[in-house]
Amino acid sequence: MTSQRTRLRMVERLRQQGIADEVVLAVMAELPRHLFVDEALMSRAYDDVSLPLGFGQTISQPYIVAKMTSLLRNGKKLGRVLEIGTGCGYQTSILAKLAKEVYSVERIAPLLDRTRLRLREFKFTNVRLKHADGHLGLPEAAPYDAILMTAAASHVPEELVSQLAPGGRLIMPIGLNEQKLHCFDLTEEGLQQQILEPVKFVPLLPGLG
Repeated sequence: MTSQRTRLRMVERLRQQGIADEVVLAVMAELPRHLFVDEALMSRAYDDVSLPLGFGQTISQPYIVAKMTSLLRNGKKLGRVLEIGTGCGYQTSILAKLAKEVYSVERIAPLLDRTRLRLREFKFTNVRLKHADGHLGLPEAAPYDAILMTAAASHVPEELVSQLAPGGRLIMPIGLNEQKLHCFDLTEEGLQQQILEPVKFVPLLPGLG
């Protein structure tokens, strides 16, 4: 259940679901997703479902990870990326293989500590993790070419928009009871919005845990 063959089956299913970014698919075929979930859940790591991580958090289903990453990339190489919600580090690791620099913030300290140890095993040299409130982004490393939020907000935090570089892109779920994936591009005319498909994420909470 944790073999390369299983990952390739997952990738083929993603293609059938409409994911066309072969660069993203190649990274997901390579990265061992089962190492990011609890041992008891390893046999389900490549199913197209979200799985619990503890602390009230989840690892997103592979389709959503692939969709959001493909939208963020938009067919281009990624430079400096900010991730809001490190979680177990799976999405962080995918970004690390696609971007020049990855900054990731997580509000739950014990979860971040666990993930920091896990990512150390992958020996990424381009990832910086920080215990911080996702609403505020990470202004000290701004501006970012792309920002990816893995929790649902009720609105677009102005702090995140202010940390986007010109031409930058923000991908995030918005909504409380009913959530939809949103894509924002910072153009010369201002912030351009696309509303995409329904999604289900844990809520973006304020403060530190």
